[in-house]
Amino acid sequence: MTRAKMEAGRLVLPARGVWTLVVPVGFVAAAVMFPAAAHLTGAPVRWLLPMHWPVILAGLLFGWRGGLTVGLLAPGTNWLLTGYPLLVKLLPMTVELAVYGFAAGWLREKAGWNGFAAVAVALVAGRLFFLVSIFLTGVNEVPFGHYVIAAMMPGLVAGAAQLVSLPLLAKYFLSRTD
Repeated sequence: MTRAKMEAGRLVLPARGVWTLVVPVGFVAAAVMFPAAAHLTGAPVRWLLPMHWPVILAGLLFGWRGGLTVGLLAPGTNWLLTGYPLLVKLLPMTVELAVYGFAAGWLREKAGWNGFAAVAVALVAGRLFFLVSIFLTGVNEVPFGHYVIAAMMPGLVAGAAQLVSLPLLAKYFLSRTD
């Protein structure tokens, strides 16, 4: 049984001691490097959603605190260092990523859900909060219905890949802590 599971039945790694610093710094760095690499190579960022992967993984590995922290810090850090996401999308993306990290982490850590279900619900909740933020801030350039389709369709492939791979990756990392 992993150390994380032994601690009060937790299904995530403890985020204290050195992990309190490593979780946000390491995962925020990944959330900056992945999209920067995608932009530099011309890869389709809206199809890959490279910033989302480390945020959701942080939630699965370190619970809601780690996921929320990384989700809140990643977009702003990325914008300060690279200029992306565009300033008009910074608030909606911050809300979206914070919800991803929080939901994946809370459902895994507190509710005890399996990783696949936690990621599925986190993906839906994050995208819904993103759309609500876009609607409330009015930053969409086209009619809202058209924006929903244009914003959501490309990310379906990445969402499916995240749903399959991130719980398996988290399980692998958790198993390595024995």
